[in-house]
Amino acid sequence: MKMIGIDLGTSNSVVSYWDGEQTKLIPNRFGKVLTPSVIGVDDDGKILVGEIAKERLISHPQLTAAAFKRFMGTSKQYQLAAHSFSPTELSSLVLKTLKEDAEEYLKEPCTEAVISVPAYFNNIEREATIEAAKLAGLTVQSLISEPTAAALAYGLHKDVDQSILVIDLGGGTFDVSLLEMFSGVMQVEAISGDNQLGGEDFTQMIIQDCLRQNDLAEELLSAELQAVIYKKAERLKIELSSQEKGKFSFEKDQSLFHYELTVQEYEQLCLPLLKRMRQPIGRVLSDGRIESSSIDQMILIGGATKNPLIKNYFSRLMKIIPYTQINPDEAVGRGAGIQAALKTQQEMVNELMMTDVCAHSLGVEVVNQGPNGFIGGVFEPIIERNTTIPVSKVKTFWTIKDNQEKVVFSVYQGENPMVKNNLKIGELVINVSPKPVDTPVDCRFTYDSNGVLEVLVTDVEGNSNQLVIESHPGKLSEEQLQESLQKMTDLKIHPRDRAENRLLLAKLERAYTEALGGKRQYIQQLIIEFQQTMDKQDELETKRLSVKILQQLNAMEEELWT
Repeated sequence: MKMIGIDLGTSNSVVSYWDGEQTKLIPNRFGKVLTPSVIGVDDDGKILVGEIAKERLISHPQLTAAAFKRFMGTSKQYQLAAHSFSPTELSSLVLKTLKEDAEEYLKEPCTEAVISVPAYFNNIEREATIEAAKLAGLTVQSLISEPTAAALAYGLHKDVDQSILVIDLGGGTFDVSLLEMFSGVMQVEAISGDNQLGGEDFTQMIIQDCLRQNDLAEELLSAELQAVIYKKAERLKIELSSQEKGKFSFEKDQSLFHYELTVQEYEQLCLPLLKRMRQPIGRVLSDGRIESSSIDQMILIGGATKNPLIKNYFSRLMKIIPYTQINPDEAVGRGAGIQAALKTQQEMVNELMMTDVCAHSLGVEVVNQGPNGFIGGVFEPIIERNTTIPVSKVKTFWTIKDNQEKVVFSVYQGENPMVKNNLKIGELVINVSPKPVDTPVDCRFTYDSNGVLEVLVTDVEGNSNQLVIESHPGKLSEEQLQESLQKMTDLKIHPRDRAENRLLLAKLERAYTEALGGKRQYIQQLIIEFQQTMDKQDELETKRLSVKILQQLNAMEEELWT
């Protein structure tokens, strides 16, 4: 039984496998490695998937659905004749077709898969992807972020230490990831993105400009005519990749309408979309605490990055010539295949360690004291976005009235200061002994790479209450869940209580005692910096600083003997 890798894309999907030496893409029944992520229904009510459904987008738009990945995890419904589908169900039909193509090609069952998802997908969107796989008869062994998959495809995990920016512009989503390679570890430093920005939006820019110039209202056009204009606009977008201008015509009510567009005009049309891309890139650089000039490599993936306009924009913005040796449509699919091999071949696992980050901040609802009384519904992050996982962090909260008997910890995911605009993922209600106002209660979040979040609340008397939230309910067996929780136990030690950090502090204090003058002041600053870093409870940052301080201490000792 072969584990396969799948890139479930907005426009096209890819399935791959590891043949023992390299990743190979599996052709579909039409001999192509790209399967359009399009679902349709024919006149007899039969479900159509992929190439055939895409061909009917123009002739039967009311019986065809595309770009549904944009709505994964939402309540949106697609009505295709007598059938009603959710985005998850439509995605399952694509996955089922990919599974069947793989089984036909490999001549063996394929029931396990690694599936790529946009790095910025939240818990609900990831759960919807896993549910789609279940409906297709697949067990998801892991979800891999699309940028990480691309870096694997390029083999950058085998190169020297470097900072890598991965820009992924697909049909419907835009993702940016900062990866750091050091000492054989591929570390995801920061991720950001826009789930409502993709190549489809560039096509829509052409469509809206065409309708504007011809004084036509989109809502007054038939579904068939809208599909015709879309197809022509998509073709024009591709033509502008290789020529200075393009044009098309269409007929409405026996009148012929014309549209022409130059490359310069197209660039002006797309400026708002290009500017939207700056924000996620800026956030990634800020969260990763790195200047754009320090980026060593840039990878462009996603079919939309084949457009010279977009490729040149990123090159000018980052002042780097990007990697484009692998077809941008195929890079993620190839990487997913490598990850599938990593899951099954221990010798490959030993070659590469990958660490990930928490895509969205995790926190609780709190009540804050305002000038006119208490303000409820405030979001208090405990684990902030782009924190390396696994991670464990604790914060102390206080009761808000005398003799309070209950404390409610509502758990949310998101970046908004108010919880109503974030995603609620769980709740823990605990009973506490009646005590005076401002009695402390500790809340510890521990989050691992399996997507398991343990919430542990401890009152002033030492009583603890636990809530376990899984990103992908049902993915882990009870035994695997308990094993995951056991591993988390080691994370629940505050950095300042770890033996290696206590030893380093002792060395710093000894060095301070022995030093005089400016050197003593310098050592004191190191002590303060190290204590402040430990208080952030960021294991990776603490480790990096400890290595740096040890090097400086060793250098000081060497100076004494030279």
